[in-house]
Amino acid sequence: MKHITFYLDFVSPYAYLAFEALPAALQGHSVSVTYKPILFAGLLRHYGQLGPAEIPAKREWTYRQVLWLAHQQGIDFQMPATHPFNPLGLLRLALATDPEGLPNRYVCETLFRHVWVGGADAADALRLQALTRSLAEEKALALDMDDAAVKAQLRAHGEDAIAKSVFGVPSFEVDGKVFWGQDALPMLRSYLDGDAWFAGAHWDAAAALPVGAARL
Repeated sequence: MKHITFYLDFVSPYAYLAFEALPAALQGHSVSVTYKPILFAGLLRHYGQLGPAEIPAKREWTYRQVLWLAHQQGIDFQMPATHPFNPLGLLRLALATDPEGLPNRYVCETLFRHVWVGGADAADALRLQALTRSLAEEKALALDMDDAAVKAQLRAHGEDAIAKSVFGVPSFEVDGKVFWGQDALPMLRSYLDGDAWFAGAHWDAAAALPVGAARL
């Protein structure tokens, strides 16, 4: 059985679209999936990059594209009242639902839809409190997003992602290979199908291509 680690941040519309599309992409395969929330902004800081929402023209295009993709795929999707927003509360809440900081699919679905369905303010304190109470009742747990262990788990998830060469969300790691982006799901599916392309030199050759020019 293959095991996939799905690195995600609830602030990412592409991560939500990938989350909704994942079951169909994996259909027919015996796989297990670990959902690992990470702080996307931490990856950007590590690699010295701007996020797509920090570049005005790219921000507009991103929102148009994800709205169209959701329409094309029949996914219930509305932009939240503001974006980007601070996702730390949602990330910590997700981690708090599991002793290892690895929320199950139901928890991730609940948090993703909190953000991307309905068009409300994803970071609103009252909504977050209500969401926390709801999950606490269902899990029969006292969920403490400010617990030091939860914060440490989130940092550890980010460090793990960087160690695996994850640079963005959504990313899927399997057998040491990282597939980045919602549009990488067909490629991931092909790998799981046993496509001989992945056994050739192509994957490793991409990493060995020399750099011809670099910006100073």
